Amino acid sequence: MTPSYGWYGDDFTGATDTLATLARRGRRAFLFMRVPEPQQLAQAGDLEAVGIAGAARAMSPDEMKIELAPVGAFFRDLGIRILHYKCCSTFDSAPERGNIAVAAEALHEYVAHETVAIVGGQPSLGRYCAFSNLFASFGAGGDVFRLDRHPTMSRHPATPMNEADLRRHLAALGMQDIGAIHWPLLAGDSEAVAAQWQRLSKTAPAVLLDALDPQHVDAIGRLLRCESRRSLLAVGPSSVAQAFFEEREPVINPPLALVDGPVLAFAGSLSPTTRVQLAAARSYKRLAVDPVSLLSSADARERIVAKTVAMLAHGEHVMLSTVPEAGDAPHAEAPDLAEVSAVLVDTILRRHPVRRLAIAGGDTSSRIVGRLGYWGLGYHSQISNGVAISLARSDDASRDGMLVMLKGGQMGHEQLFESFLKTGASR
Repeated sequence: MTPSYGWYGDDFTGATDTLATLARRGRRAFLFMRVPEPQQLAQAGDLEAVGIAGAARAMSPDEMKIELAPVGAFFRDLGIRILHYKCCSTFDSAPERGNIAVAAEALHEYVAHETVAIVGGQPSLGRYCAFSNLFASFGAGGDVFRLDRHPTMSRHPATPMNEADLRRHLAALGMQDIGAIHWPLLAGDSEAVAAQWQRLSKTAPAVLLDALDPQHVDAIGRLLRCESRRSLLAVGPSSVAQAFFEEREPVINPPLALVDGPVLAFAGSLSPTTRVQLAAARSYKRLAVDPVSLLSSADARERIVAKTVAMLAHGEHVMLSTVPEAGDAPHAEAPDLAEVSAVLVDTILRRHPVRRLAIAGGDTSSRIVGRLGYWGLGYHSQISNGVAISLARSDDASRDGMLVMLKGGQMGHEQLFESFLKTGASR
C-alpha cells in the first residue's frame, strides 16, 4: 500500500500529536526521526500515513530550507496525496525563527497543486479560527482568548503572538495574498465550499480555512480529499489529519510487555500549565537545574548526572527541571540550553537506562529525542488531550521499546506526570 498522507512535525511534541490523531482515527501510521532508510520504512510495515519529526520550529530560515528539502523529496517520491506541514496549533512563528511561510515555500515545490491549504483551528484542542482570527483556550477553566490577548501565547519567550488574524500574521512572515473560506460557508453546502476554493485558487497562492467545530473540520476534509487528487500541501495543526481521514475503528495493536522501574522526566517548559503539572508531580524526586550552571559548568553537569543516576538506581522517579518554582528563569539561549539538556539526559540514560521517559517543552523534546538515537516512534496510547505516549524504536537494545511521553508547554491535565507512572501496566 502506498501511503496517502505524509506529515512533517516542526517539533517532536506536535509530531507525536498527529501520530496519535491518526491512530485514533484507525489509520496505520508511524513517525520517523528523520527521512527513513529503506529498511526502516520496511520495518514499520504497511502504512497509510508516514511522519517525520523535526525541529524546524526553532530554526532560522536558511536552516529550515536545508532541513525540509530532503523531506519534500522523500514524500514526493513516496507518492503521498497530502503533504502536511504540522505547525503548532497556535501558529507561533517569527520571521527569523520557525518561519511558517519559509516552510510552505520550501515544501510547495514537491507537490502538484498550485494552492496551499491552511487549516486555522483545531477545535479538539480548544483552538478556534473564526473569520481568520485564532482563539485559544487557557487553563483548567477553558477560558478562550484571542491569540494576541492570550495569557501565554501573547508573551511567548521566543515567538510572541501579537497578531490574531492569521492572514496578517502569515503575511508578516512572507506569505502574501492569502484567500480565506470562513465558517458560515463551511457550515453549509460542500459544493459551495468547493466553488469558493476554485475561485480563490485562481489568484491566491494559499487559502486559509476557519474551524470552530467538528462539522467545519469534516467540511475541510471533504475539500482536501477532493483537491488532493493532485498532491497538495496543507499547513496547520493535527486537525489536518482529523479532516483528511474519516474516522473508523482504531487499529488494535498486540499487547505490549509490562513496563516497570523508575521514570525519568525532564521539564524545560516555562508555561503556567507545565508549572501546575510539576507541582502536582508528588511521586517524583525533583532536582532543580540552574540553566546558567548547566551551560557553563562541566562540574555542575556531572553532579546532576551522578545524583540522578543514584536516585534512579534506588528505584526513585526523578524529575529534572530547568523551570524555577516561581518567577522567570535566568536568561539563557534556548537552543544552547536545549542542546546541553539533551546531552545531560543522554548521559544519564547511558549510565542508568530506564524504560519510561517524559519530556515537557517543544524545543526541549525535539533536542532530547533527537539526541537519544531513536529511529522512529510508534503510537502506544493517549494520556491526555494533545499528549500521546509513543513506543520508541532504536538499534540500541537498551532504548528500543521505551515509552516516551512528549508534551508541549500548554498541553495536558494537571495530573499528567502522575498518570504517566501508571502507563505500561496494561494497554
